[in-house]
Amino acid sequence: MNRVNIITLGVEDLQKSFHFYRDGLGFKTSIRESNPSIVFFQNAGTRLALYPIEHLSKDSHAKQPPKRSGFPGFTLAYNATSAEEVDEVLNKAEKAGGIIQKSPHSTFWGGYSGYFSDPDGYYWEVAYSEGWRFDHNEMLIIE
Repeated sequence: MNRVNIITLGVEDLQKSFHFYRDGLGFKTSIRESNPSIVFFQNAGTRLALYPIEHLSKDSHAKQPPKRSGFPGFTLAYNATSAEEVDEVLNKAEKAGGIIQKSPHSTFWGGYSGYFSDPDGYYWEVAYSEGWRFDHNEMLIIE
């Protein structure tokens, strides 16, 4: 088991999150209905899904949805192809209703990075490094 196919985020308001990712950030989806019960985005590599938190909690057999406040204990990441793209993505996220958690800056590891959180408080790092390469599927190559 050496891959992750789908990351499903439990969300409070599916419509709000759907519009944030599709309309605000430009995530691609084949969903055209106005009130979907689940959303799958067609990202390069791993897929991202949105599902109401109460349904995801029941589906996973959890007794109740998690009580969230503050940092969730993990991050999602978008690896950019330039420092300018980091700025563009963070600006796009903020205009769509995301909250900038850490402004873009030069990092200790030689890159350029910033963080935003989505409408449900999930943190995304947007980062760039001159040494990164991407394969034909736009997946980051880490050696």
